[in-house]
Amino acid sequence: MNRRAAIGTGAAVLGGAALGAGLTAAAACAEPARTELPSAGSIDSNLNKSAHLFHLTAAEPDHYEGGTLQGAHEQNFPVLAGQNGAAYFVRLEPGGVREPHWHPTAWELNYHISGSAKWTVMGTHPDGSYHNDVFEAHAGDLVFAPQGFFHYFENARADAPLELLIIFNTSAPETSDDIGILAALNSIPREVTATVLGIPVSALDGIPTEIKPVVIAKRH
Repeated sequence: MNRRAAIGTGAAVLGGAALGAGLTAAAACAEPARTELPSAGSIDSNLNKSAHLFHLTAAEPDHYEGGTLQGAHEQNFPVLAGQNGAAYFVRLEPGGVREPHWHPTAWELNYHISGSAKWTVMGTHPDGSYHNDVFEAHAGDLVFAPQGFFHYFENARADAPLELLIIFNTSAPETSDDIGILAALNSIPREVTATVLGIPVSALDGIPTEIKPVVIAKRH
């Protein structure tokens, strides 16, 4: 799915006529700027012109308190443009926790290279109860997180890092398709959150207000 296209529509406003004199109708149209979808020809051309090799683990990492993230996507690996695919190498240090989050328009496959991970994948509730899958994954295991499902993972070991290769079915950077729990909490008025949880508003005073697009935290 290409999530880059934004399509605008125009609106016309018509005026009426006054008795005995002509009153001209007025119309206004506005169309915001948009990014065109790539054609099949331009995608094919890109596949033949762009480099096919990307040194993933040599890429400049994004550093977080609990680990690092290195990604290959359409912005730094142009051959992926229009291909609905991206890959990330994730390293969580002991105590590292990937912020609970979900991806609105992409699923992900997580191949565990080394270490052990504690996982939670929460789906919907068609039968009246949430389906919350909690498990531990180890080197050689593959974990699938469906599109839109709430999930998180953390390093299960205190003596070794956790390393994963994550594949997404979108070419966009992860920051373009990531909603974290901290951002979600900060998008809701504190009074509403407190009402839903059945707690006083003051109990939420410790929630940080600084929002980052992707977070790898660390237990203290």
